[in-house]
Amino acid sequence: MKYIKENNYKLSLGDCIKELRKVESKSVDMIFADPPYKLSNDGITCKSGKMESVNKGSWDKSLGVELDYKFNVKWLKACDRVLKDEGSMWISGTYHIIHSIAFALQKMDYYIINEITWVKPNAAPNMGCRCFTASQETVLWVKKNKKAKHVFNYQFMKEINGGKQMRSVWEIPTTPKREKKYGYHPTQKPEALLYRCIMSSTNAQDIILDPFCGSGTTGVVAIRNGRSFIGIDINEEYLFLTKERIKRALEEDKNNGN
Repeated sequence: MKYIKENNYKLSLGDCIKELRKVESKSVDMIFADPPYKLSNDGITCKSGKMESVNKGSWDKSLGVELDYKFNVKWLKACDRVLKDEGSMWISGTYHIIHSIAFALQKMDYYIINEITWVKPNAAPNMGCRCFTASQETVLWVKKNKKAKHVFNYQFMKEINGGKQMRSVWEIPTTPKREKKYGYHPTQKPEALLYRCIMSSTNAQDIILDPFCGSGTTGVVAIRNGRSFIGIDINEEYLFLTKERIKRALEEDKNNGN
């Protein structure tokens, strides 16, 4: 499979830097990127009450500070080419990689709109007991420059926050089992997180791109809320998982009369 194309979404198999060359310049309204965190260092974590390796795959192995940074620059520049001048980009990461990405963005003259702290109230316990339990990730919301007129649906975000301004610290549990029923991906993000990112910074019929598509959470939330989606992943199994999740989401919406 090289790609899957439907009316409102397209999935492409391959290296994101190469596949992004096939996307029209300045055609995408928003990008959500969940790049490799480079934390597969042979350590251990806790999963379902049992010790388990943190290794996710060869794609998550660090190649060293310099090469990891060069990789970040390459995919960010590839994304920059397809992003509209007034579009915005969301990038998630832990301390293993997010500072490298932030530095690359600043070198590219990008402007950081917000730094979101995603707090995980049900984060896995620390097995080594030699440091504090990691229970948050950083999500950067950026645009091409400070003067760019990005979309921010302020009033809507205020409404879903009980009538109060939404702050930059988001407490959202890790991905629930019901969102994993069609297959497993080691870094799957919860739909609740993507819902906030997408609904705050896009409008209906906008095009959303995810260069590290994984299990397709970005696509599921985008399609379910009237947006179009482009997903890229180097793993064919994960693209089929994305297709299945989007297909089921559309069926569920249809059955619910949406």
